[in-house]
Parts: sequence; structure tokens; C-alpha cells
Amino acid sequence: MSTPQTQLPLDALPTRSAPALDLLTGVKVLDLTTSVAGPYAGQLLADMGATVVKVEKPKGGDDARAWGPPFLHGESLWFMSVNRGKQSVTLDFSVPEGREVLHRLVASCDVILLNLVGRAQKKLGVDADTLRALNPKLIHLSLSGFGIKGDRADLPCYDLIAEGYSGVMDLTGELESPAQKVGTPAADLLAGHDAAMAVIAALYRRQRDGVGCEIDVSMVESMSRFMAPRLMPYLGSGELSRRSGGRDSVIAIYQVFETADDPMTLGLGNDAIWRRFWDTVGRPDMAEKPEYGSNALRRASRAELVEVIAGVLREKPRQAWLDMFAKARVPAGPIQRLDEVAADKALQAAGFIYRTDGPDGPIPHVGLGIRFDGRTEGTEMPPPKLGAHTDAILVDWLGCQPADIEQLRAQRVI
Repeated sequence: MSTPQTQLPLDALPTRSAPALDLLTGVKVLDLTTSVAGPYAGQLLADMGATVVKVEKPKGGDDARAWGPPFLHGESLWFMSVNRGKQSVTLDFSVPEGREVLHRLVASCDVILLNLVGRAQKKLGVDADTLRALNPKLIHLSLSGFGIKGDRADLPCYDLIAEGYSGVMDLTGELESPAQKVGTPAADLLAGHDAAMAVIAALYRRQRDGVGCEIDVSMVESMSRFMAPRLMPYLGSGELSRRSGGRDSVIAIYQVFETADDPMTLGLGNDAIWRRFWDTVGRPDMAEKPEYGSNALRRASRAELVEVIAGVLREKPRQAWLDMFAKARVPAGPIQRLDEVAADKALQAAGFIYRTDGPDGPIPHVGLGIRFDGRTEGTEMPPPKLGAHTDAILVDWLGCQPADIEQLRAQRVI
């Protein structure tokens, strides 16, 4: 008797096949990055229509290919989350023969993405001066922990390290608990987003002025810029914010509350919302009290207000409150687990969470979430198998003959 197959969450996702976006059609990108931040930048560019070729070391490829379990179809799901839409070429450019091939690829591309520190770039011959001498219109992007220059430029960095430097870990969680990192690789994703945005800006300038660009993105600076709404008040007032869990330190009522069953979020960000909230819960008298007439006054009385609101919200189940608040336009919501996010009908209907058919079976996708003329990204290409497109790229981009490719393979360059 055969063992029944376990149903995966992706089996419940809607299938989707859409035309790929064409905003960056014709733009050729070499993605030499590994892990999360750089590959995410490449995926964003691929989502918007660029041709992205992922250059990987022949043995093992991108470090993230080994990050698991969990795996799907033998591939790391972490790797798959930031590498769709790309082609994979294996190439050892640490040796002269491989470096010569890479330089030829650079001569015919528009953008190169690297997450090597400056010292390593120079050693491997992939620094901006070297590559822009081969292709003056090249957009050369470095994404590193601390930037290409400065006292910390050579230090290794991961998302965890960047989050610690930025201050976000000191502001995440409860004050009496240890500092916590954000529940997703926030510094990686923010820096990757910055990298993609910077590339698009540089492409626009190149179209206008005909010049290339050297771009330097720092994970620590991207993550620290994310902290501007917290850092600016300190810089301007000297008031030091510390972590306060789900409570905001500026808006008086902006936190998690318990209900009769499940917790919910509630944000009363202005006077009109304040009044609508109390009307909705049947306590209009609270909205009329002058001692609570502004956010500053409410902040001064936060503890007592939180106690009153908490008592009110415990009287009904969460969904009853959410229905009432939605009708009254009071900002509120559930605290969803990942399985609930995956099953969110609105996100599925928007084409944001879906599945497509891959060569080894269905593949889940977390989409771009941006629409252009009503369209979001298509998924013609699943995350690539290691080196699956090596021969095709060498032929199409460089005009290599079969004998040339076999020689490179015999030299273990590809």
C-alpha cells in the first residue's frame, strides 16, 4: 500500500500564470551575489523584466542553496524566495581563465551586482575601476555590510549584525526582555530593495546622460535609515526611545490588545479616529472629555486609557470588533501567523501569494506586490538549478563554440 502524500500549504494556493512585466526588458544584469540581500535585489530587477544571470561558484553555488531544511524539490526554500526569474551560470572567476570569461560577460551587460568587500573586489578583478574600464556605461553596484570605504569596510556582516548596529534590535520586544531581531531578515531585504532602486535610478541617468555609475549600498546604513522615525526625535530632542513591545511611544493608543478570544492591533492616530472608536464601542462620553482632547494629553494619561480600553475590548471576540471597526473606519487588525498570511484571501486575490508549475512540481511565490498599469510580475522562470543556463549564456552572450565550453569545463572553470 502506498503512503498517502502529505498536503503542503502551497497545494491550497491559487495557480497563476501572467505575462511578465516588461519595464526593464533589454537590461542585462550579472548577479554575482549570494545569501539574501544581493539576490533579492536581482530578483526585484528580474520581476520588473530585466534579464538576470546569476553567476555562481561551480561547487555548491550560492551559500543559500544549502540553507535548510526546509527544502522543496531538493532546493532550499530560502534560496527560492530571492532567486526566481534568473538564469544560473557556474563560473570560477578566481582563476585567470574564469576571470577572462567574466570580463567578456561584463563587456556586454548593463549592470553587475556584487556583495564582496572592496579588498576582495580588487583581488578578484571585479572592482568598479577595473570593470568600468571594460564597459564605461556599466552600472557597478556593491552591496556590503558597511560600504566599500571607511574603517569598517572590510568587516564581515550578516543581517543580524546590521540590525544590531542600526538600533532596531534595541527597539524590538519588551524592555524587560533581551533585545530581539526582527522576525524576517529586515536589513537584507531593505538593502536589497535599496540596491534595486539605485540601479533603476542609475539606468535612468545613463539613458539621459550616457554615463555609467558606481553604487555603494551599506546594509547598516539602509537599516539605520529605516530607523529615521525613531532616530530623528532623539537627534532633535534628546529623548531616548527604548523598546516597548507592541506599544508606540508617540501615538498614545497604538498597540496590541486582548479580546474575548484572540489578540488584535489598534491604532488611534488622530482626534477623528479617537472619536469614532468611542462611538463604536458605545462610550461616546470618553470622546468628549477635555482631558483626552489631544494626542499629547492622551499620552500623559496613557496608562489609565489603556486600562479602560483593554477592559472594553475583552467584552467581545476579535472578529466582532474587527467587523465593527472596519465599518467605522477605525484602524485595527488581527495578528496573523504565517499560515494565516498564506491563506489570506485578499492577498491571494491580489495575485500576491500564488503558485506556478516548475520543472519538478509546483512552486509557491510571494509576489512583487507592485502593480504597473494594473499588472504585477509574471513568473516565466522559476528559481534556477545550479548552472542550468551556463552553456546557453556562453553561446548567446559570448558566441562560444562547443569546444570552447568543453575546454572550460575540463579546466573546472565552469
